[in-house]
Amino acid sequence: MTRIVLVRHGQTAWNKEIRFRGQVDVPLNKFGLEQAEATGRYVAVRWPVAAVYASRMSRAMQTAEPIARAHGLTVQPLAGLLDVNCGEWGGLSPGEAAERDPDLLRAWYDAPHTVQFPGGENLIIVRERVLTGLEEVVVHHPGQTVALVSHSVVNRVLLCAVLGLGNDHFWRLQQDTCAVNVFDVKDGISYDDWRAFTLVLMNDTCHLHRDL
Repeated sequence: MTRIVLVRHGQTAWNKEIRFRGQVDVPLNKFGLEQAEATGRYVAVRWPVAAVYASRMSRAMQTAEPIARAHGLTVQPLAGLLDVNCGEWGGLSPGEAAERDPDLLRAWYDAPHTVQFPGGENLIIVRERVLTGLEEVVVHHPGQTVALVSHSVVNRVLLCAVLGLGNDHFWRLQQDTCAVNVFDVKDGISYDDWRAFTLVLMNDTCHLHRDL
């Protein structure tokens, strides 16, 4: 089996303000950088990581860097980990989005699997993208431990797949900033089959409370 250490990026100004981020490149704030360093230390003492991949967004790359550094590795960008494209909603607060389309915002919170962001993507596209990226990683690192650093939306969708759940369960899975998740992937089973995965750890943030 291949072990995946899945990490959400650290805090940004838009996380703190609660704005739709998507593919808008917002860097970590000071606290987010501190979270990233704490996460790097935590991963280093628990998992022998053979490779580190991240979304090309700076907030993910900055979070991945301390993990890679601790293992003498270089962060590799992976397209499959890219955040959902929020389209016209990128940078908006929920209140501002509600002014544009209150029904769509309500659907995002009540039935996220039905939402197509204006000028952007939906969760089906994200799920296909991240599972394709995961397959690439497992093919290149069979039997190894690999760290993936991504975004709340991507992580939630991937964890739904790991648990054999549809995207309608999106909001049932919490992903805090710099949360660590771990799951194993079996060889020779389609990733559309939940039996390919074993969840080991989810939304672990104990390292942040201890170090910060």
